[in-house]
Amino acid sequence: MDPPLAPPPPHVIIFPLAAQGHVNSMLKLAELLAHSGLRITFINSEYIHHRLLRHADIQARFTAFPDFRFKIISDGLPLDHPRSSDHFMTTFSYVKSITMQLLEELVSAPDRPVTCIIADGILTFTIDFAGDLGVPVVAFRTISASCFWAYFCFPRMVESGDLPIKGDEDMDRVVTSVKGMEDILRCRDLPSFCRVADLSDWTLQYVPTQTLQTTRARALILNSFDQLEGPAISQIRTHFPNLYTIGPLHSHLKSRLSSSSPSPSSPPPSPASNSIWEVDRSCISWLDKQPPKSVIYVSFGSITTLNRHDFTEFWYGLVNSGRRFLWVVRPDSLAEGGSGAVPEELREAVAERGCVVGWAPQEEVLHHGAVAAFLTHSGWNSTLESVVAGKPMVCWPCLADQQVNSRLVSHAWKVGLDMKDVCDREVVERMVNGVMGERQEEFAAAAGDLARMAREAMSEGGSSWGNLDRLIEDIRSMKPSS
Repeated sequence: MDPPLAPPPPHVIIFPLAAQGHVNSMLKLAELLAHSGLRITFINSEYIHHRLLRHADIQARFTAFPDFRFKIISDGLPLDHPRSSDHFMTTFSYVKSITMQLLEELVSAPDRPVTCIIADGILTFTIDFAGDLGVPVVAFRTISASCFWAYFCFPRMVESGDLPIKGDEDMDRVVTSVKGMEDILRCRDLPSFCRVADLSDWTLQYVPTQTLQTTRARALILNSFDQLEGPAISQIRTHFPNLYTIGPLHSHLKSRLSSSSPSPSSPPPSPASNSIWEVDRSCISWLDKQPPKSVIYVSFGSITTLNRHDFTEFWYGLVNSGRRFLWVVRPDSLAEGGSGAVPEELREAVAERGCVVGWAPQEEVLHHGAVAAFLTHSGWNSTLESVVAGKPMVCWPCLADQQVNSRLVSHAWKVGLDMKDVCDREVVERMVNGVMGERQEEFAAAAGDLARMAREAMSEGGSSWGNLDRLIEDIRSMKPSS
């Protein structure tokens, strides 16, 4: 008599918001789960998927997992549409309208019963849709735990009078109604969506509402680790007892691959980036020629645009600092378009001690010995990559969670400086020289301590390692849809 067939592995649908930062971290999670033997269906927007195929070669990477597949959907815009930083808000209704039918098709497929859905926590309508189909949802918030907690405390901030912010004169008022963070946040450090006088503003209502709705999910995943954001994570855990802090995901994946390497003489391949921009590797050759700890790396992420004034002030500040710099200037970095904003004397200075590229392999850059610090927009992925690399930061946040993250860098972790709400060449020069000069050793020591804690969390026996194991076991214990 033939032995009974082994049950198929659990099948997990992963559904991110169609934005570079969200897709990046959720693809890292997808790879971790696939590496653990789970079946994965990753729902990707046509626009993001098209760019990943061109610049990240994801199809070839994931062929190593025969049970991994992509499901491609439209975001309602043509591929050549110039998407703005908030385009997902304008396409939200369209994506929501097609999601129910999509999930029905996936759940009803007889050959791949669905065990659970890991959905972006900003898309909580999936909880209702999946509930109607009898499939549990695990929410994944790609922002910092501290920002998530600030959003969660929105009703309390309104009730206590911390919101609305009354004007510029109110920006440095301390916010006391975010429990566990009373000595950290000022009004200017709250998420950017809070900077409205009208509490009925659509975005201000939407994001905190989605955060509160997350309690209806079976569990919550955060791309952080307990030692990094302890106060916020402790508070979140009182509302989400089934909480998985498994970050920093980009480095956690490397740790898992290293642990499964067949021998020290054959190291595992490093996980590739999930960039939607073409990487210019000439910057690595340039860094190889620079002295140790002599370069400040400058990047404002994948969607931030600068107006002509800010662009010029950064140029002058970097050049006047006298420091070597590597600056990522995307083709669409300048809001008004065109490249004529750079005066000739600045171009000459770049030839002497600067390097400008359209996109850089950021993880590799941050780990390079020539790089001493990072001038960043404080996106959460970038912040975590800098933490893992042990590099101090100068923060110039623009939107969403970045205001909170920059305050963590300067005030909670003390690994850098925060220049939010200011863009002046003298301030840029002073900040750059702060992390590269007179306070370099102080910030470098603190950043080194954070990097050590991150390594411990992601090592076997560490908090993030254990939480990922627990997540995988919990998924295996779920009953698939019939």
